[in-house]
Amino acid sequence: MTTVTILGAGGKMGYRISMNLLDSGYRMYHVELSEPGRQRLAASGIECVSSEMALPASDVVVLAVPDKLIGKVAHQISPQLKAGTMLIVLDAAAPYAGHMPKRDDLVYFVTHPCHPPIFNDETEPDAKNDHFGGTHARQHIVCSLMQGPESAFALGEDIARRLYKPVMRAHRITVEQMAILEPVLSETVGATCISVIRQAMDEAIRRGVPAQAAQDFIEGHLTVEIAILFGHIPGARFSDGANQAIEVAMGTLFKPDWKKVFDKQSLDESIRMIVN
Repeated sequence: MTTVTILGAGGKMGYRISMNLLDSGYRMYHVELSEPGRQRLAASGIECVSSEMALPASDVVVLAVPDKLIGKVAHQISPQLKAGTMLIVLDAAAPYAGHMPKRDDLVYFVTHPCHPPIFNDETEPDAKNDHFGGTHARQHIVCSLMQGPESAFALGEDIARRLYKPVMRAHRITVEQMAILEPVLSETVGATCISVIRQAMDEAIRRGVPAQAAQDFIEGHLTVEIAILFGHIPGARFSDGANQAIEVAMGTLFKPDWKKVFDKQSLDESIRMIVN
């Protein structure tokens, strides 16, 4: 039986995936240093063990620790891991930055959730309100076998699907592609643009538009606009007036060379800020 250890099992992310793996069929060990985390696990009937006991016996170790600590923790535990152990990392920053231990006999598997899509067919209230995923709402995930034999991918994907369940599609990509998706696409561009939209809504409110009217209006229009741009309404397109407004506003809101955020130099700098 495959033995899986969750390191940081009582933290915010660790607790969620610990609960998701309870019925996985794997032999589970849970390692948590903080007393609040240990109490949270105990309240759910999960007993913690020491890292000295769990790590040497593990076939898979899930690093459920903050992004900036992944490299440090990986180096700390590396001497306790037997050859062939798979380290599952939940964020691409540290692996992309080269912060993983230099051990050719370990397997490095990186996975991250896409989070539940805006357009879905969820009907249950718990699923409709599970915006992060990994509890009730279905989501897609991305996976990368960064280091190790091809035969290890199936095990990594199976565990990843259980970590983030319920999962629909699991996309296999490279670690560099995962870094392009986050932070660049989802945060540098996506979160920034959404932040600008929120600031614009606040400005409309400051100029006298009733707050609830402004929010209802922009959220409704975003639904239509995203559906059009991402192909969820076959054949639909923006009106001539909307296209003209977009063309004019592009020069005001964005620099002509804004796509340089995808260049390797910019990507490396974003990753450096995350891991440091």
